[in-house]
Amino acid sequence: MSTQQKLMSNWRWWLCSLLFVATTVNYLDRQVLSLTYEEFIKPEFHWTDADYGIITSFFSIFYAFACLFAGKFVDWMGTKKGYLIAIFVWSLGACLHAGCGWATAHIEGLGSVEAMRAVEVGSQAALGIATTGVWLFLLCRGILALGEAGNFPAAIKVTAEYFPKKDRAFATSLFNAGASVGALAAPLCIPPLAKHFGWEMAFIIIGGLGFIWMFFWQAMYEKPEKSKYVNEAELEYIHQDDADEKIEKSANTEEKAIPMLQCFKYKQTWSFIAGKFFTDGVWWFFLFWAPSYFQNQFGFKASSGMGQALIFTLYAIVTFVSIGGGYLPKVFVEKKGMEPYSGRMLAMMLFAFFPLVALLAQPLGQYSAWWPAILIGIAGAGHQAWSANLFSTIGDMFPKSTIATVTGIGAMAGGVGSMLIQYVAGQLFTYAETAGDAFTFLGFSGKPAGYFIMFCFCGLAYIIAWSIMKALVPRHKAIVA
Repeated sequence: MSTQQKLMSNWRWWLCSLLFVATTVNYLDRQVLSLTYEEFIKPEFHWTDADYGIITSFFSIFYAFACLFAGKFVDWMGTKKGYLIAIFVWSLGACLHAGCGWATAHIEGLGSVEAMRAVEVGSQAALGIATTGVWLFLLCRGILALGEAGNFPAAIKVTAEYFPKKDRAFATSLFNAGASVGALAAPLCIPPLAKHFGWEMAFIIIGGLGFIWMFFWQAMYEKPEKSKYVNEAELEYIHQDDADEKIEKSANTEEKAIPMLQCFKYKQTWSFIAGKFFTDGVWWFFLFWAPSYFQNQFGFKASSGMGQALIFTLYAIVTFVSIGGGYLPKVFVEKKGMEPYSGRMLAMMLFAFFPLVALLAQPLGQYSAWWPAILIGIAGAGHQAWSANLFSTIGDMFPKSTIATVTGIGAMAGGVGSMLIQYVAGQLFTYAETAGDAFTFLGFSGKPAGYFIMFCFCGLAYIIAWSIMKALVPRHKAIVA
């Protein structure tokens, strides 16, 4: 075994690194809007939080709808071409956001963005600008969502192709850490770009990173059986589960894929749906609203040193704590001798308790803005660790030919849940701000009460999701196509 390990190539980890970069770029593109909204875009387009909530909720539902078909598209097109098309579309969509200000000004007959900013707040002209701007951003967010929907189905398919079951959660946690790294890097680069070059250039520069990634993907990826960088020892390691599953290793043998509608007949599919529906929106709520929260609640703009420090700290905690999330089930399986699915569910139960600390974010925020940053970071780390294991449950129970399809179905459910959270948050914050002291919740009034309500849901969502998953699939049961 030691000789084999010395001779084994490790190309799978290079591809995992590439998946990490793609996921980082994916989340950078999502963060540009949230980090430029409150300080730059909101006053220019005369938006309310309800407008922003509509845009973020639309992104979520359109992303969800696209995810339903993205997995099937990746299975049909193949991992290499499918991923290339996906990142091209989302990078194009990201760059197109930059033209929304110019287009709105000309549609409204104002001639320039400067004239648009000068319009009186609350006037009919301001309402027209807000409405036109929302529609244009919805179009760009739709294109972005259409492309981004292909990221996780393709990435999960790559991990199933290149990693044995015992390593998939760890590999998934590594590339999925790109989500938190992207969010971590975002406050350090996006607000300064927007402040010095305009928010439009922030969209163009960050969006352009995806086009660079495409070059490396084209050069580096092939299926393990065809890759010139994968030797026999690594190929044997990758396929170590095949004997137990009685899967033919031949590259010419194709597995029968389960039709999408038939997937809904299995409790395993509904278990994954529940896990995504209740929890995806929590992560996206933090992603979309945290910069606005720190500015509204504490007065720290995203471009200020303190604002950047708070958001950076939040996602630094997410990044470094969550990486161990994929390693924990590996310990349960290899050292404790547990069956992979049981080990994964035990780990997920532990991670489901992390977000409960979000319940304290608003009460402790009365003392310092650092408390919400730290507690939301811990909650976010719990989500990322949870998510890495949740994705891996698909590979435990479904054939490889259907993994991307089921991933897309689950992402659809997660998008629907996120749409509801984003829309409710936007409406709630606008109502709470208007109502002021007349709106109260557990000792808080006005907008802080609205934030507290949202944090309470975010804290409890994972316990609810895990309980439903365990009830649907109490023990491992593989599905054979």
